[in-house]
Amino acid sequence: MIVKGATGLSNGMSDEAEEATEAEEAAASEPDASEDAETETEETEETGFQQGDFIRLAYTARTVEGDQLVDTTDEEVAEEEGVADQGEFEPRVIVLGEGHLFEVVEEDIIGREIGESGSVTVPAAEAFGEYDESEVRTVAANKIPDDSRRPGAQVQIDGDQGYLETIIGGRARVDFNHPLAGEEIAYEYEILGEVTDALERAEGLFGMFLDLDLEMHIEEEEVEETRVEEPDEEGGEPETVTETVEKTSLYIEATPQLSMNQQWMFQKQQIGQQVMELTGIDRIVVQEVIDGSGGMGMPGMMGGMGGMGGGGAEGADIEEALEEADIDADEIVDEIEE
Repeated sequence: MIVKGATGLSNGMSDEAEEATEAEEAAASEPDASEDAETETEETEETGFQQGDFIRLAYTARTVEGDQLVDTTDEEVAEEEGVADQGEFEPRVIVLGEGHLFEVVEEDIIGREIGESGSVTVPAAEAFGEYDESEVRTVAANKIPDDSRRPGAQVQIDGDQGYLETIIGGRARVDFNHPLAGEEIAYEYEILGEVTDALERAEGLFGMFLDLDLEMHIEEEEVEETRVEEPDEEGGEPETVTETVEKTSLYIEATPQLSMNQQWMFQKQQIGQQVMELTGIDRIVVQEVIDGSGGMGMPGMMGGMGGMGGGGAEGADIEEALEEADIDADEIVDEIEE
């Protein structure tokens, strides 16, 4: 009996068995379909930047009609347009997929590499909305503050923000459309690099949200954390447990500019939460620094009132001072809003 390789079958097999063996040998000689599928998957694998990536982006946006500057990261452009004193003009850190860009611009960036540039026209409906005539309304003139009674002045009426068109007698016409409603936006950009460092990511996000250049650093540290542990047995008492855990903390110096920034004053929790979620930082600690250099500048009203995220801020002296003086910080914010 002659054994045929590893099949264990002899030449004396039945016709049916022989046909089956021949079929197996033919299949073995053909390319593996799974290998083809794997090769195809590798060939179609996404390349370039994708959603969730941090990139450093330079851009300039203008209206298609009128060539009016909308936004720029170019300091020279800002100087040419006479707006160089209206903020920081430098490339921005953007997180793809987080709504930091117009959607059509983001779609154009997906798949691109460092050093690539692009030009995109953003339709009005996807930029600042189509112009709506019904949003131009007549209101009582006494709702317009005396110092805002001029064409183009920004006003707030019954919680809605608009721009004064005319005021005649006891009536005023206010346009509640966005100033760029109905405008197509020409957007030119260049991808300068990828941002992978956690501190650079945090600095970039705060710069984008607040348009401020803040002093900050990251520390890996041990922090005491308290939690309530449910009892193992029915009828037992919950137990308060304090444990030491490792935390990644972002420390930010509370400057007067930060303390009086409206975005920060009224949205600090939302801003902080988004920064932590996107960077993997565990908590944010805002510190007021008193360095003995003198001066009578206004102190950081909100700066030392605690951190965001697990654990809060340690050493927030201003919070203790407010408690000793029986002053409610929330009442201060309410007064500022009024």
